[in-house]
Amino acid sequence: MPPGAFSGTQAQAAREVNTASLCRIGQETVQDIVFRTMEIFQLLRNMQLPNGVTYHTATYQDRLAKLQEHLRQLSILFRKLRLVYDKCNENCAGLDPVPIEQLIPYVEEDGSKHDDRGAASQLRFASEERREIMEVNKKLKQKNQQLKQIMDQLRNLIWDINAMLAMRN
Repeated sequence: MPPGAFSGTQAQAAREVNTASLCRIGQETVQDIVFRTMEIFQLLRNMQLPNGVTYHTATYQDRLAKLQEHLRQLSILFRKLRLVYDKCNENCAGLDPVPIEQLIPYVEEDGSKHDDRGAASQLRFASEERREIMEVNKKLKQKNQQLKQIMDQLRNLIWDINAMLAMRN
């Protein structure tokens, strides 16, 4: 294989960038855009208002030049991001769109059908359980009332017995 043919295939491979690396480049570009925007806001915060009175003209001109440079770089980054976006869309144009639901792994294939039924049955179960608890609470209150009456009767009986024993002595 001649050396010229090898360099030609490398150039072709460099031109054909896969979508994942394009997405990484796009992510880095977005991070650069955010960083540059933060720098622009920092510069704007430190600049004096253009009210005609500037004590440090050289500093003002320097900050203005930096601001203009950051805006120019920001414009370049947005154009780069647009190119990456268009290239990603071009690479993905031939792909069949996959519904998002298919990308999420399920334990069961038809789990979504069972979810609606499962939620309704859980709701019914919870309401039945609540009703049973209410019935048990009602019965428990009745039993407590009965026990209180029995304890009152026993107390009165013991009082009467003690009173009779005290009279006999």
